[in-house]
Amino acid sequence: MVTMEVIRPGMLTLIQDIGRYGAGAQGLSQGGAVDLHAYCWANYLLGNSANRAMLEITLGQAEFLVQQDCHIAVTGADMQPLLDGMPIPMWQSVAVKKGQKLVFGFARSGLRAYLAVQGGLDVPKILGSASSVPRNQLGGLHQGKGLEKGDTLSASQVEMSLLQEQEGQSVSRQASARFIPDYSKPIQLRVIESYQHTSFPESEKQRFYTGRYTVSQETDRMGCKLLGEPIHAEVDGIVSEGIALGAIQIPPNGQPIVLLNDRQTLGGYPKLGCVARIDLPRLSQARPGTEVMFKRATLSEVIEQWQQFSRFFGLSL
Repeated sequence: MVTMEVIRPGMLTLIQDIGRYGAGAQGLSQGGAVDLHAYCWANYLLGNSANRAMLEITLGQAEFLVQQDCHIAVTGADMQPLLDGMPIPMWQSVAVKKGQKLVFGFARSGLRAYLAVQGGLDVPKILGSASSVPRNQLGGLHQGKGLEKGDTLSASQVEMSLLQEQEGQSVSRQASARFIPDYSKPIQLRVIESYQHTSFPESEKQRFYTGRYTVSQETDRMGCKLLGEPIHAEVDGIVSEGIALGAIQIPPNGQPIVLLNDRQTLGGYPKLGCVARIDLPRLSQARPGTEVMFKRATLSEVIEQWQQFSRFFGLSL
């Protein structure tokens, strides 16, 4: 049964789940929600299992017509969501009725909002994932492209039935304020040095860690390009190799690029290391001009936080 109809798709609205893992050998990007923190909270607030598909709305200006009574949750960037013209709270479950209109404005802070429905979206999976990856022309409803006017979205009736059996008809959850990020603050990202870090002289590393970078206009789901004091490795290039999520790539111009979910699978630029995965959601919400700083970290420092996050939301990544 149809749950929502797309009246206006906005700037870019993609169907996303956790991502398409194990497909890198075929040259396919991981995809998935770039702000895993907001994504996981949206599912959790509705009692959904961890990998249920939802909408990732970039910048805003999207509108939907509710076609079936259900519960929704909106997390991530503040796009001032309105239900029949009245503000609805974010970061908590909300009951909506058939015939109501859900409208998103422009993002006041952050870049991406996540709209989940109870039961999760019922979308065909390709290689184990419903995630839309435009560069691969894969996933979602339109071969990786964003939603279009007139598209219809249905909730998983199987998942819905399980939730009703476990919790009854009502859903009422709200995220504690301490888990709701302030996307307007400067960002400090922890770095685990790896890859070609020994190819960067200590003086270049010091410039990197003491520098202040800003997010450029050339930032998307593939990677976050930064502007600031350039740094250089002692090698110009390397034999192309696999690129991990969060890898910090240094091209010839010396301006760092932090690679995100839709990154290419191989690359030949030297990399200083990787941003801690637990820190990446904050970067994914950074608007152009946001200040970014880096800090050395060790794997042991960040792994416990990642494990706690994964256990809480039931992730198995």
